[in-house]
Amino acid sequence: MSFQTRIFSRCLVILCFVLTGFSVRADELRLSYALSFEEAQAHYVDVVLSVSGLEREYVDLKMAVWAPGSYLIREFPKNVEGFKAQSGEKTLNSRKISKNTWRVDTKGAGDITVQYRVYAFEMSVRTSFVDADHAFLNGTSIFMYLDQELDLPSTIKITPHPDWKYVSTGLKSDPEDPFLLYSPNYDILADSPIEIGNQDIIEFTAAGIPHEVAIFGGGDYDKAKVIADFTRIIEEQTAIFGTNPCERYVFIVHFLASGGGGLEHLNSTTLQFPRRSLGTEAGWASFMGLVAHEYFHLWNVKRLRPAALGPFNYEAENYTNMLWVSEGFTAYYDDWTVRRTGFYSPEEYLQTVAGVIGTIENTPGNRVQPVAEASFDAWIKYYRPNENSYNTTISYYSKGAILGMLIDMSIRKHSQGKHSLDDLMRYLYERYYEELDRGYRDEEFKEAVEKFAGNMDDFFDKYVYGTEPIPYNRFFDAVGLKLVTTRPWADEAYLGASFQETGNGLVVTRVVRGTAAYQYGLNVNDLLLTVNGERVNGADDVLKGKKPGDRLSLQVIRNGLPRTIQLILGKNDNISVKFEKLDNPSSLQEANYKAWMGL
Repeated sequence: MSFQTRIFSRCLVILCFVLTGFSVRADELRLSYALSFEEAQAHYVDVVLSVSGLEREYVDLKMAVWAPGSYLIREFPKNVEGFKAQSGEKTLNSRKISKNTWRVDTKGAGDITVQYRVYAFEMSVRTSFVDADHAFLNGTSIFMYLDQELDLPSTIKITPHPDWKYVSTGLKSDPEDPFLLYSPNYDILADSPIEIGNQDIIEFTAAGIPHEVAIFGGGDYDKAKVIADFTRIIEEQTAIFGTNPCERYVFIVHFLASGGGGLEHLNSTTLQFPRRSLGTEAGWASFMGLVAHEYFHLWNVKRLRPAALGPFNYEAENYTNMLWVSEGFTAYYDDWTVRRTGFYSPEEYLQTVAGVIGTIENTPGNRVQPVAEASFDAWIKYYRPNENSYNTTISYYSKGAILGMLIDMSIRKHSQGKHSLDDLMRYLYERYYEELDRGYRDEEFKEAVEKFAGNMDDFFDKYVYGTEPIPYNRFFDAVGLKLVTTRPWADEAYLGASFQETGNGLVVTRVVRGTAAYQYGLNVNDLLLTVNGERVNGADDVLKGKKPGDRLSLQVIRNGLPRTIQLILGKNDNISVKFEKLDNPSSLQEANYKAWMGL
């Protein structure tokens, strides 16, 4: 079991004592939180942190600066205000000694109480949000912890807004009081989001495990369909690993006007999805893909993980080269699970895969940044894209998914159809999570791949740590498919710039490396007024009637000053790809194809 689960299991034996008032020795260090929402309409949660059993002259309280699973320093302490500390009726001196550390001078006091407020008004899966309708709390942005005391258990008493009835979370609760929660350590507290309000709660059992779906935000969904379709995903993925490590699992679902995403946790997840998309077959399949992605993380990353991803340093970056596996393989499995459970036909699935490959190959950054480097630099690049990111970076999600697929093809070919990526994932899970109880190192992952696929030196050197073009058909031959590449836009004029329409003209938002716009110096934020002396009313007017080789004179405003840019249009070399079946595939290729597609 993982470091989080191991500690969690040990602490369960004291759960009944903790929830009935800490029936422990008086000199033991104890921790409790109280949350209230007197100004929920203004997006505040009030926190009271009580510490007992102290024997020191001062105590340092810290707040995390990032949320595991989302690799960016988010500076959560920026939303804290009104910090003060007391011992009984006596006010204690306190001060900040770093951006996320508050030092309280206890002067020997054994018991202290700290109060602070958190402004929570960012609706995303990795942050906290409070308004008059509900509260969604992510632990790292709400709960301070005692320095060097991450193993301390704690209770969390919630006083909900008067209109709120329910709480949904992966944390344990008091059987008599659902608003009294327990965490065996800070790692579990940080990894257990809490939804408080009037969410629609759907309960069912799948793979022998009780599951809860807590839905906020309305939406056109059928509860019976939610249960049936979630169950298909859960049981398909549980079958891959042969075991489900949870005692209970919670989906916190926010159906929003726009936007979406997901964040994995040890025995729960948060999903956000546009409610307007629920009513279509394609939209529902997309939502099932999100469900499949986050649920697969239950194994891949929350338990089977790179060595760098736990135990966590909550105050700084936790670097790894392996997000292309942790996120990329999971991205492969989300669409593949949707296919295997019948939400996609084989043709729809292949079209989806071809679209991902086309996107990767048309991205200039694919020839600049290796996917291992993209993983390592997630902290400074993936979550902080700029106008040039398209030219210099590649997504470890999409390219990692394709590399996972190619490793799957390699395993099937090397083993003559006896094994697949499922076997590799199950082996890694059993070896590094269940047996060794630790994360795997980069070289150990490669060794595991080669156990099933044979020598993969070239693969890792060229496509993981390098940026060489991938010979896709060498891999897809294993399942009797070939990838056909065309250039359907080769006769069209191509500028290589994207625009946003404004009331004053067109503003350049992207310039693509290697194109006319890039070569002749069109800049992001240039305001385009005319083309060859004629005013343009929309983006479609820029190249209307133009062909490759035509000369253009662009009148732009840059930094408030007029400028003329002369350029010669190029052609559009972007590719389109699709899968075709090989002529006269062998019986093994046909068998591999059927096994891959779950037919």
